[in-house]
Parts: sequence; C-alpha cells; structure tokens
Amino acid sequence: MKRFVQNILMALLLAFGLIPFSSTAQVATSVNPSGFGDRQFSMDTVFSARRIRDDDKMYQISVWRRIDLREKYNLSLYGQGDNKANGIVNQIYKAVVDENALEVFADDEFTRPLSIAEFQDNYWISANGDSIFSKQLYYLDFKEDFVFDRHHSDLVFDIKYIELVMPSQTNSNAGQKSIAFIRYKDFVNYFKNHPTARWINFQNISKSLTYDEAFESRLFRSVVRRYSNPDNALIADLVHPDHPNPEMQAYLNALEFEYKLLEFENFLWEW
Repeated sequence: MKRFVQNILMALLLAFGLIPFSSTAQVATSVNPSGFGDRQFSMDTVFSARRIRDDDKMYQISVWRRIDLREKYNLSLYGQGDNKANGIVNQIYKAVVDENALEVFADDEFTRPLSIAEFQDNYWISANGDSIFSKQLYYLDFKEDFVFDRHHSDLVFDIKYIELVMPSQTNSNAGQKSIAFIRYKDFVNYFKNHPTARWINFQNISKSLTYDEAFESRLFRSVVRRYSNPDNALIADLVHPDHPNPEMQAYLNALEFEYKLLEFENFLWEW
C-alpha cells in the first residue's frame, strides 16, 4: 500500500511539473555496465570488443602473442589449397582492399593510417622488391590484456589489435616487417556475420565458426613474444646473449609465463 501511494505521488509531481522528467531511464549496471544515470564508467570502446569498465579491472597485464598459421592446430585459420585464398590473412586483405571496410595503420599507437596503396605495397612486396604470395604471410600477431573483471568475477583475455607480419624468410631474410595494424573491435564488427570468412573445422565442415567466435573460444595456438616489463623488451631479448641456445630458452620462458597465468587463475579460486 505504501509503495502504491508513493507511485501515485510521483505521477502527480511529474504531471504538475514539480520534478523534471528525463527521457533517458537509468539502466541497471548489471545489464549495461556503462548505463546512464549517476553511475557512468569509462571503458575502452575504441579497440576492445568487450565491455569492461576500467574501474573493474582489479588486475591487468598486457601480452603480445604470435600465431604461426602453418602449425597443425592453426590450419583452420590458414585456409585451404595452395594459395590459401579463404584463409584469414587473405580475407583481411580483401576486406581492406576490395571492400574498403577495415581501417589499417602503420603503427601500434594508431597515429598513422595507411592508404590502400601503401597497404598493398607492404603486403605484396618484400625487401628486395620481389612479389610474394598470401600463403607466405603466415604470422598473425596480436596484443591482448589479461584482466580480472571484478564486476563479473571473471578472468578474460581482452584483445586490442591484430598485426599482419611478413616473416623474415618471406622478406628476403631482411628481418620481419610489419604490414599493418588493425583495431580488434573493427575486425570483429566486420567479420562477425561474414558468410565466407570462417574458421574451418576440417573434421566437420558443416560446423565452421566466424573469426570472432574462434578467437573468443581460443581456437588457436600462439606463443607469447612479450609481456609487460620495465624494459618493454621481447622475451627473446631478455635471454642472456651468451646462452648456448637462446631461441630455445626464449620459447621455454614463454611457456613458463603461460603457466604462471594458469596458476594465477587456479590459485584465485582455490580459497
């Protein structure tokens, strides 16, 4: 009865203009974490496809990873046939050049956009001026944040951007070359409903997934190349130069870091 009287009183006050009427209702933050009203929170809406409030990030570390599409576990992204025309790298190329649907940049700070002509030169031409094929671009790098989201009590991988990389072997052994950087949010928005750009299940081709579903499900194998550190150095650069096998040690250090992330998640819920 009391609640009924309160509602009647509120309606009368609104009708007589004694309190202002707002056309925008406050949204429950459990439904929309950036809801209107007096509880508005900042979040990354430029690069991230996730909706994580900055104030809810109780733990965060940045991780840079590399997917080698030639590995058996990653062949579903690499594509079919000799030219890999339906692979993820060639699909990104078509989205940029043929559809003009993805904005690409020359740097990971996203300060210098690339024209389509510049992107094509980076994509097709190696250091000595030779033309290459899409199947020779088998490195796909990306940056993500490993975040504990206290709002949902969950640990998540929040991908920020994807980088197309020309391997050194493809680049006439002149060192690897960055082709372009793409905001992950743009990548998801373009490919989430794409009819042909798919993660292919070779065991059951009727059950392919969109690229965002594949990344969300972590259906790839990657190697950690860098994580947040005072020197902003690659894992390979942290290995002592006199080590007899620095490449193997860098790989072992990357695995050790992966296990530390797993241990962090396991210990988090033990108590």
